[in-house]
Amino acid sequence: MKIIPAIDIINGKCVRLTKGDYTTQKIYNENPIEVAKSFEAHGIMNLHLVDLDGAKAGQIINYKILEQIVSNTELKIDFGGGLKTNKDVEIAFECGANQITGGSIAVKNPLLFEEWIQRFGPEKIILGADVSNGKIAVSGWQEESSEELIPFIQHYQTKGIQSVICTDIAKDGMLEGPSFELYKTILSEVKTIKLIASGGISTFIELPKLAEIGCHGVIIGKAIYENRISLKQLENFITKS
Repeated sequence: MKIIPAIDIINGKCVRLTKGDYTTQKIYNENPIEVAKSFEAHGIMNLHLVDLDGAKAGQIINYKILEQIVSNTELKIDFGGGLKTNKDVEIAFECGANQITGGSIAVKNPLLFEEWIQRFGPEKIILGADVSNGKIAVSGWQEESSEELIPFIQHYQTKGIQSVICTDIAKDGMLEGPSFELYKTILSEVKTIKLIASGGISTFIELPKLAEIGCHGVIIGKAIYENRISLKQLENFITKS
């Protein structure tokens, strides 16, 4: 199972929110590049980079941070937040993103999202399935759509999608544990999907459980920044996997 730390960017700084609420913003580091380098130093190979300014504005904003992390590390980065146009996606890939994550766009402009899958290849596009009360949330989690989680994932699997990041918004930033049952349900209903768990990770012992369920990867944010899970623990997990 891939260990994927998260760096969320507002005003060029590394922050975390609770349940996607921008008023809960907490700055953890002024220098995201140094944070990324510390991850790499502990054997981590993947990074989930979110442009929260972009998610709010509806266009890519913090692409320079992406470019700087790519220039200073060998991390494989999936980038999301505010990707709404072909130009946004082109900028993300030009700046060095290995993959991009599309959530709101997959709900609001499915034809364009499907075009991205065809144009860039399904291995380059991750479906963001952020869920609130069983429905897909959009616009930086500010809105709840009418799309139901499982049919949403199944639809895009028929369009070529291979990887899905599923965040249970009610769990995000709460440090109360991930939605094990939700992930079990997804994996039982949607075969062969690469499911990346996100939201609520609070202790190291949750990681082997997610691996046992069959999760392809796990995104860890606040638990690292609040020292609930150490980078040394993650290094050991990666070494033993």
